[in-house]
Formats: sequence, structure tokens, C-alpha cells
Amino acid sequence: MAAESGGVVRAASGAPASRGWFLRAPWRQGRVRQSFHASVAVADAQGARVVNPYGGTVCGSFFFPAVLYPANSEMRVYHEEQFGPVVPVLPFDNIDQPVDYMINSNYGQQVSIFGSDLDQIARLIDPLVNQVCRVNINSQCQRGPDTFPFTGRKDSAEGTLSVSDALRVFSIRTLVAAKQTELNKQIITRIVREHKSKFLATDFIL
Repeated sequence: MAAESGGVVRAASGAPASRGWFLRAPWRQGRVRQSFHASVAVADAQGARVVNPYGGTVCGSFFFPAVLYPANSEMRVYHEEQFGPVVPVLPFDNIDQPVDYMINSNYGQQVSIFGSDLDQIARLIDPLVNQVCRVNINSQCQRGPDTFPFTGRKDSAEGTLSVSDALRVFSIRTLVAAKQTELNKQIITRIVREHKSKFLATDFIL
């Protein structure tokens, strides 16, 4: 936990200004910061502790990331998607425990598996792909619409959306049709090869 919380301090670019660090990712809405603060306060009252320096500190519109340990199923942060810098950490004795958590969770966007044991990783992949839409191996959960489609299960979302999907949904499909005769084949072939038509062409990006 010491290494984990230390990484949060280094990664998060907000700390007291007297240390010469700048603040970023402010939360403009006060109610959002209040929600984060309330989540931390409730977890603290139920036995979790903020284990990283400055965790939960508010500076203007900035809320410094808070790593909470040990979290448990009685806490609000155990059941909710924070969509913010509140990170509950749960200890477990059996690898089936985090899998059961994912099965019973109302949310299902992504999960990350960190490790080098091939058998263990493979054992986790099979049940998790039925609970989330993206399983990251030795990499953090991250936004992906620029590279991969946006996907979700359960209360997180339902289905798949990407740029190509959106274009298909919001476009009216049109086609050019011709009977399969020699004359029509020659006409269409020449139109395509000689770039006579912008629509009837093969120069496009999927």
C-alpha cells in the first residue's frame, strides 16, 4: 500500500502550491467535490483510512485523489461508480472474491488484471469477459473511443458505440444496383477504375 499510495502522490499533479506543483483537473461543480468528500468521510467512519498524503484535500476546485484502505462491502464506495479520484482498495484472501464482486456489481465497463502468472490470468479472463466489455492486461482502465468502440454492460451502459457505428445509425444507407450483365460489369468497372464517380468508388476508409 505504501508503494501504491506513493504512486498516487507522484501521478496526481495536485499538491500544496507551496511545493511548486500546479493543480489540474479541477471539479467546477461544488456538489461533485462534496460528493467525493462525503464518500471519503463515510468510508472513514466505517473503518477505511486515506493512506496517501494529501488524499481528500480540497484546494479551491481541486480534489486531491484519495486512496481508501481497507474498503468493505458496507461502504458506499464499494457499490458506486465514483467517476472521480476516490480509489477504494479491498483486501482479499481468495481470487474468487474479486470475481464474485464483479458478478454481483451493477456496473460493467472495464477491469484490469495485473500479474505474470499465465494460468491465473487466463482463469480470470474467462469469467470477467462476461461481466465487462474490456479486460486490460497489465494496463490501467482507460478511455478508448479514439481507438476502440465505447462499450458497456449492466448499469454502466448497454451495447457498443464507435464512430463507424454512429455514422451507420445516423446515416441513410444508399446503394447503386445493376443486373449482372457484361455491359453493366464493364460500365461499373470503368467508373470505379477511372474515378468517374465519388460515390461509386473504393477509395474510402472503414
